[in-house]
Amino acid sequence: MKELNAIKAPIQGHLEEFDRGFRALLKSSVPLLDIITRYIYKRKGKQMRPMFVFLSADICGEISPGTHTAAAMIELLHTATLVHDDVVDDSMERRGFFSINALWKNKIAVLVGDYLLSRGLLLAVDHREFAMLKLLSEATREMSEGELLQIEKARKLDISEEIYFEIIRKKTASLIATCCAAGALSAGAEQEQTISLKSFGEHAGIAFQIKDDLFDYEQVNETGKPGGIDIKEQKMTLPLIYSLKKCTPSERRKVIRIVKNHGSDKDMVSWVFGLVNEKGGIAYANQKMQEYHEKAIGLLTGFHESESLNSLRRLVDFTITRRK
Repeated sequence: MKELNAIKAPIQGHLEEFDRGFRALLKSSVPLLDIITRYIYKRKGKQMRPMFVFLSADICGEISPGTHTAAAMIELLHTATLVHDDVVDDSMERRGFFSINALWKNKIAVLVGDYLLSRGLLLAVDHREFAMLKLLSEATREMSEGELLQIEKARKLDISEEIYFEIIRKKTASLIATCCAAGALSAGAEQEQTISLKSFGEHAGIAFQIKDDLFDYEQVNETGKPGGIDIKEQKMTLPLIYSLKKCTPSERRKVIRIVKNHGSDKDMVSWVFGLVNEKGGIAYANQKMQEYHEKAIGLLTGFHESESLNSLRRLVDFTITRRK
């Protein structure tokens, strides 16, 4: 938390204002909905996506009311997708707490996610932020495509490294790229700056997701999700994809059999973990994560030095060094 507080320093006042506004946006006149949105607010994450929005705006010019609108729209979309993802994945936990569907069941969780999406759409229309709305709509489309592509490939467990990167680019990186592009747009940045920051966000987002995938292979897990959950959900992530290329045919058949049929067997999953480590899958994923981190940092070289630029660099560093 100390590191995050230091990163937030140049935009602390704006984040506090954003937090107050976001809390107000979640309120509803429907008592049940108001209880659930208060629960969501109290268990909010690190605000990394609003941080990307505000820091990107600040290095391009000035943070404007449009920046606050963009950050709120993105956070509403992100929160809605988390609620819907927990339903899709039948997940009972989120950040170490019960998920919405665990407490109020799937039907209510889906409707709450829809409510959050509608609040984001109305916010864009009310403030006439149509360019922002286009950015967010494109991100939503890509996130949906990425999720469906992952589900499709999970049926056959035939995900190549190329397909894996396409999935995480769409599922995770597209939203972080949108954060950075929206921040730039809200500050009146030139097209070249906006494009650079969008690409920066995409590379940072890919590094972020590889880090998330690596958490699954840690025996002591601090992410709020139990280790091995990706295998249980038949999700092929980079450490496993790389390791399968290094396996003998019999090892590969055994891994596929475990992922398909025995993802809940702790001993079998531990065997897969050991194989992934032995074949260099974890080391390879770390290497690729570092490569995307370096590409992201390199895209910031054209911006003037400032506290916010330094914080943006440190935020990317944090995405790959965090412990949860």
